[in-house]
Amino acid sequence: MNLIDWKKRLLTEDFQKKLNMLYPGKAKENLPRYEHLLDLFSETYPEDTAEDIHLFSAPGRTEIGGNHTDHEHGRVLAASVDLDMIGAAVPTNDGKVSILSEGYPACTIDLTDMSVRKEEVNTTAALIRGVVKRFMDLSCSISGFRAVVTSAVLPGSGISSSAAFEVLIGNIVNGLFYGGKADPVEIAQISQYAENVYFGKPSGLMDQTASSVGNILTIDFADPSNPIVEKLDVDFDSMGYSLVIINCWASHADLTDEYTAIPVEEQEVAGFFNKKVLNEVPKGAFMERIPELRKAFGDRAVLRSFHFYADTERVPRQVEALKKGDMNTFLRLVNESGRSSWMYLQNIVPCGANEHQEMAIALALCDELLAGRGAFRVHGGGFAGTCQAFVPDDMIDSFTERMNRLLGEGSCHVLSIRPTGGCELL
Repeated sequence: MNLIDWKKRLLTEDFQKKLNMLYPGKAKENLPRYEHLLDLFSETYPEDTAEDIHLFSAPGRTEIGGNHTDHEHGRVLAASVDLDMIGAAVPTNDGKVSILSEGYPACTIDLTDMSVRKEEVNTTAALIRGVVKRFMDLSCSISGFRAVVTSAVLPGSGISSSAAFEVLIGNIVNGLFYGGKADPVEIAQISQYAENVYFGKPSGLMDQTASSVGNILTIDFADPSNPIVEKLDVDFDSMGYSLVIINCWASHADLTDEYTAIPVEEQEVAGFFNKKVLNEVPKGAFMERIPELRKAFGDRAVLRSFHFYADTERVPRQVEALKKGDMNTFLRLVNESGRSSWMYLQNIVPCGANEHQEMAIALALCDELLAGRGAFRVHGGGFAGTCQAFVPDDMIDSFTERMNRLLGEGSCHVLSIRPTGGCELL
């Protein structure tokens, strides 16, 4: 459909139903975002308004269980959320991919040179180039496209704007040039490749899988080339708790070494047993060799390994509790995971940070304000970014008001689970 046709379609009952699937209870407030997206497309590419325009969406994600377990091929519990990136795209024949993300400079890559570029590490161009290159490796013929993107997934909000962007680009390429043949898990793997190889971040596969597959899901990464993904038929919103993400207002800048050290140290321990990742090492074997492991790799590496075993074992118990509607057990396990991250994984305070410990302050406030109810934990990578709280519905107003007053206005984001992952709005 061209621009005029899309503007008419946005007002139809059928499109409202599609929005209700993506944003349960929030369709009306998201409709203006699509109207704005089409206006932005018209302003950016006025020559393409009569072309066949395609619309896409990819959600942010929240990690619920399994902190830093995916890169060691462990288990996670995650969910897509109702904040997303949306894009409008048209195919071209100029051999270029041009994308304007609102609020950022336009980015163009030439499809004749898809090699990894050092100067593009940690840039949007690297993510685009990596996703497109991986599709090319799958014999996908890509002639070029132009797109605009707007986002409700705020950078640094801890719900993985990078994964949402990668999954969005993956869905664009899949829809425009691959006939939709790539399934959601494959799109997630393509996205991870772009982040690892081109962007230069050694991430696991959880963020991309949660964004691409959607809903509440548990993932077993024992075989990362074929992860076992199970969607959970759980109505979380009916359980009497709100999911809140709290921004601790600390920057992720210059923390790459902190994040990288976690898998490096854990994989050094695995290497002691001639294995690549901890999931390949039986916990009993690890326990028997702790004196030697401490001497070889230091205590922090051993403590981080303790966390991996405990948190990957916790995930199936969290899944079982959710399936049974046993919120008391589920919340207890969330709190256990949070304590394990702080005590053993040690991804709360960057090394040497004495004056600035923003994540620790945010967690301490959660502990105080919840007063023994609900649950809280570090969210995602740690060191900076966000923490996560499950707040009883009767406390949500007072909790968010006080947290915003104590940490700064806009600290709290109350989220809902989105039942659908990355997709094209056909």
